[in-house]
Parts: sequence; structure tokens; C-alpha cells
Amino acid sequence: MAKTQDYTAVFKDFLGNLPVDTKAFEDVFKNQSALAERMSAVAIDAAQKSTELSAKWTNDTLTGFAAVTKAKTEPTDYAKAVSDFATTSAEAAAQHVAAFAEIAKRVQTETFELILAAGKTAAAEVTAAATKAAK
Repeated sequence: MAKTQDYTAVFKDFLGNLPVDTKAFEDVFKNQSALAERMSAVAIDAAQKSTELSAKWTNDTLTGFAAVTKAKTEPTDYAKAVSDFATTSAEAAAQHVAAFAEIAKRVQTETFELILAAGKTAAAEVTAAATKAAK
């Protein structure tokens, strides 16, 4: 029976003989990991704030709707309750949408700052590598 050659040892020897600076790969990996961690923190924070805002909006709406569903003695009181609920809901919607916009704006700003910082770091690394290669 024919025995197949084990290429693992061949590739290990071949790659071991290549003059590769693994420090550069390690630095790239560390930088990418740090950037991913910061980006994830921004996204998680935004998701938490959005969830809290959604829960508050829902709670406020249900509280306001409870007033509409209470029994009234006069028929006009029902119309007034519905009108008050609609007015309050419209005002709350404007406030909550503005709050969501603020969260989105903050995420956009923080993301942009992180990308700029990562770009500056990458440019500095490329410059250092080019200088080292030139020597």
C-alpha cells in the first residue's frame, strides 16, 4: 500500500526558513483587535441607550393609554382623554426621535474619531516600515 507523504513537515520547514518579521503581523493583529474592541464598545453602548429609550417610550405610552381606558361618566370625557393622549404621544414621539438622533450622531462621531485614529496609526506604521526597509 502506498504511503502518502506528510506535507506538514515540509511546509513547516519551508515557512521556518523564510525571513519573516512576525512582529509586524503581531502588531497588526493587536491594533485590529484594539480597534474592534473600541468599535464594539461604541455599538454596545448605543444599543443599550437605544433599548433604554425604547423601553421608556413604551412605558410612557402605556401609562398614557391607561388614562384613556378608564371609565368616564361623560361621553365628552372620552373624546378629551383620546385627544390628550394623541397630543402627549405626538410630543413624546418628537422628543424620543430627537433622542434617537442624538444617539446616532454620537455613534457616528465616535466611529469617525476611531477610524481617523486608526488611519493615523496605520500611516505611522507604514512610514516606520518603509523607513526600516529603506535602511
